[in-house]
Amino acid sequence: MSSLKGKHIILGVTGGIAAYKSVTLLRLLTKAGAEVQVVMTPAAKEFVAPVTFASLSQKPVVSEFFTANTGEWHSHVDLGLWADAMVVAPATASTIGKMANGIADNMLVTTYLSAKEPVWIAPAMDLDMMRHPSTVANIERLRSFGNHIIEPGSGALASGLSGKGRMAEPEEIVATLESHFATAGSMTGKTVTITAGPTREKLDPVRFISNFSSGKMGYALAEEAARRGARVILVSGPVALEARNPLIEVRRVESAEEMLAEARKAFAGSDIAIMCAAVADYRPAAVSPSKLKRGDSPAMTLELVRNPDIAATLGSEKRPGQTLVGFALETDDAIAHGADKLRRKNLDMIVVNSLADKGAGFGTDTNLVTIITADGRRTAGTLKPKSAVAADIIDSIETLRDA
Repeated sequence: MSSLKGKHIILGVTGGIAAYKSVTLLRLLTKAGAEVQVVMTPAAKEFVAPVTFASLSQKPVVSEFFTANTGEWHSHVDLGLWADAMVVAPATASTIGKMANGIADNMLVTTYLSAKEPVWIAPAMDLDMMRHPSTVANIERLRSFGNHIIEPGSGALASGLSGKGRMAEPEEIVATLESHFATAGSMTGKTVTITAGPTREKLDPVRFISNFSSGKMGYALAEEAARRGARVILVSGPVALEARNPLIEVRRVESAEEMLAEARKAFAGSDIAIMCAAVADYRPAAVSPSKLKRGDSPAMTLELVRNPDIAATLGSEKRPGQTLVGFALETDDAIAHGADKLRRKNLDMIVVNSLADKGAGFGTDTNLVTIITADGRRTAGTLKPKSAVAADIIDSIETLRDA
């Protein structure tokens, strides 16, 4: 039985040539047992007649705020409360821009702004529009709000050109939704500790040693674990991110020693710990109470001392039934170094990535990882948004614990 059975889905259809694919998407959703309410933009009706969607969904299509003849009000608020998920497919550049900037001039965008449920967006447009800086920025803005972007495919486009911009196939969209609902609640009753972001090691009141970690991977893992029902304790270094799910408790720290103290406290009552933070290996031996002056010397010598190894410390304290996952960001021989860390630190699994891979590492919205488990299994991934990589990592943890 499909995990979509009995789910309430809003299908938003916008005015692009790919709107014809939405008819197939609707048919697949209803075949899987979902109850679907179609919301169309005025432009979408120029491509597919509303009666087509109404016939397949067994529901009148919503496209205006009021019914023309009766004046009946269509409540976007009620729709947002009714739905378990919202899918906008196709999502044109115009609608993406409106959603990203809160321009609520049609029923679809007002419904989106009222949505309490997770939202998936399937962009579809010509390749030049797809790669225009404004479109790229709007998509990233929507992603930063917690929306799920279903990446378009590459191939022949309506313009006659070929490139990225084809709406994802309906079967792929349905599979994405089924995966979401199939895993929802799978970690209910579990407590997960996650470290994220960089640490800062003070030199004086105005300077510190740190790294380029944005915390995006750790926060994506926290959101995914919480989506599956886990209570999450997120021990976060200084980042410009906020956790959205109320199941996530954020404990903010600065230094490696502060992160170790919070991680140890959290791990004592946790089922799973994921060490995703980029922790400084060294800190200044002494912190100046006042700002260090430049002086006349052309050089400065700093004495550094080793910071505690948080993953190794938790590995030494791990009890039967607990699962400990580490991360290894490398610049060369990534797999070999990752496997060595897995053994030395008594980890159950390690996630390895390399700065040599384009699109992976610090500050990006994508990642490319290889997952290695203590029993020697190795799973190489592909370049994906960090939210999708987080889902893969949590899937691997659940598989490991079920083995």
